[in-house]
Amino acid sequence: MESKGYILMKLLLLMNLSVFCVSQDFDFFYFVQQWPGSYCDTQKSCCYPTTGKPAADFGIHGLWPNYRSGSYPSNCDSSNRFQQSQISDLTSSLQRNWPTLACPSSSGIQFWTHEWEKHGTCSESILKQHDYFEAALNLKQRANLLQALTSAGIQPDGGSYSLSSIKGAIKEAIGYTPFVECNVDSSSNSQLYQVYLCVDTSGSDFIECPVFPSGRCGSEIEFPSF
Repeated sequence: MESKGYILMKLLLLMNLSVFCVSQDFDFFYFVQQWPGSYCDTQKSCCYPTTGKPAADFGIHGLWPNYRSGSYPSNCDSSNRFQQSQISDLTSSLQRNWPTLACPSSSGIQFWTHEWEKHGTCSESILKQHDYFEAALNLKQRANLLQALTSAGIQPDGGSYSLSSIKGAIKEAIGYTPFVECNVDSSSNSQLYQVYLCVDTSGSDFIECPVFPSGRCGSEIEFPSF
């Protein structure tokens, strides 16, 4: 027969494995901001949130755990549902800095729910729900993309700018190399859509990206107005 000590050791091992499976290890975060003018200036429609038209500024899309291999964990803990009460003190800041543009118009709760349950639960061993959203808001304050670009003469005026000048302006201001994602407008012109910066696993410090997402922009891209 197995001793009580051996049985206890097996139970503890199973518990540790269970915790490991829920927490999901990862190597870094992508912190992603999107330009609302590019989200809306496509063949797909956009809808302003119920709080009104967002400011003409980059908005947070997400804080996404990632692996150095380029893959990423997702939906890591289905039991850890988004709870609006946990971020009640952050709601007004989230509405300003993390607005939804999806249709139909909404308050943003559905957007934040999706981001937490798909991405945030994969970092819950380090960042609980409130910490996760607070970390993203803090990162946005430290990575003011619009200020970085306009200071370099790159304006959201519908004009075209070189991809290298956009990346250079952001690196000059923030200190780290960004990944720039483009989409296309209704006339199939390439335009500045999202900017990725990499963050360490604590969710607090920017780092150089171990790997960039796939995709590429043209050498000249539009910066549409909003």
